[in-house]
Amino acid sequence: MLVAVTGCSSQKADNSIVNAGTNAEFPPFEKLEGNGEITGFDAELIQAIAKAENLQLDFQHYGWDSMLNGVARGRIDMGIAAITITDERKRMYDFTEPYFEAKQVILVPKTSPVQSLNDLKGKKIGVQSATTGEKVVQEAFGKTYPGLQRYDVVSSAIDDLKWNRLDAVVVDKAVNLEYIKRLGEEKYKIIEDPAIPEEYYGIIVKKGNRELLDKLNAGLKKIQENGTYDKIYNKYFWEN
Repeated sequence: MLVAVTGCSSQKADNSIVNAGTNAEFPPFEKLEGNGEITGFDAELIQAIAKAENLQLDFQHYGWDSMLNGVARGRIDMGIAAITITDERKRMYDFTEPYFEAKQVILVPKTSPVQSLNDLKGKKIGVQSATTGEKVVQEAFGKTYPGLQRYDVVSSAIDDLKWNRLDAVVVDKAVNLEYIKRLGEEKYKIIEDPAIPEEYYGIIVKKGNRELLDKLNAGLKKIQENGTYDKIYNKYFWEN
């Protein structure tokens, strides 16, 4: 389902619409509500950036792969969906300045003996396809590791963990914290391994689209300086 969200109520008449794509299946960063509205940290952030730069925003859920491909091919102007900045992705897209610091962590049942990433060797590990969670597992155990189970959405991996079809799920810490609340903190735990490096999220545009990139960076800087960013951040992550 696609839903459009206008980022600003009053735009200049000569402003064209900026098509923004996301994968609204990654709470608390983005979530597709029952009424079709896209909510979450990224959703509020991009709307605040659009307002700061007087951009008319058409914000829609495309799914992870469709969003990435759409931006790369120029069918979508920009993408925001907890996208980790990597050297490989920099060859395909231009990134804004980082807007969020993140880390991959391990979600396991409370009774699991796992204490580090290395303890997952020989176990079934769920990840969302084409994410840094997948990269972490591949770098630890090899690209052809037979225990690696790839999913289109994180929620499917979480479901398989719940039904004991997986031993662990590797995903962003903030997302894991969101799911552990639903699963029950008395039943599951999060393992943080210092060997897993920190990472940073950025907004992507098609390679060479400097005009839009500069506007997004300018808007991000404005909301960081005027307190809007902190207000949005605290709403979703303060208690974590």
